[in-house]
Amino acid sequence: MTATDRARELAIAAAQAASDKVADDIVAYDVSDVFVITDAFVLASANSDRQVRAIVDGIEEKLLEIGAKPARREGEQEGRWVLLDYIDIVVHVQHAEERTYYSLERLWKDCPLIELPDSVTNGRSERPAGAAVLAGENAAADADLDLDTDDDLDADLDLEDDEDDEPAGGPGA
Repeated sequence: MTATDRARELAIAAAQAASDKVADDIVAYDVSDVFVITDAFVLASANSDRQVRAIVDGIEEKLLEIGAKPARREGEQEGRWVLLDYIDIVVHVQHAEERTYYSLERLWKDCPLIELPDSVTNGRSERPAGAAVLAGENAAADADLDLDTDDDLDADLDLEDDEDDEPAGGPGA
């Protein structure tokens, strides 16, 4: 048995939405031969709890556009590993540390991969923590909003040593 066309459609849409939110290491597995309860798993990683939540929000918005709502959500409170159960597919968005620790890929290594478009897979595992894309997007946004750069921020914080500063150990050291 292979994943249904609907499951493949949802998996690809979820992967694309994750990619749009700069997720790393996006993969989709056809688990229909192993599980009776779902046809596909989608995995994506993020480097912060905030990014995990943004990816989850993006996936939910994208899948809602094509008529799918999650039957169940887990882990949203902590933001380290969020599971979205769409019945046909299950999406796991994990903080990079959890992704490495739990290594879900090793559990499903014998399952076939669902081919994802190049727009999802290009450069994702090569980019360290999505930093290059975020830096470029944030710099452009900062310029549009006339926000401080890191150099301006250092000056604003007045990082010079003052005689009134606390000792290196902090108050009471």
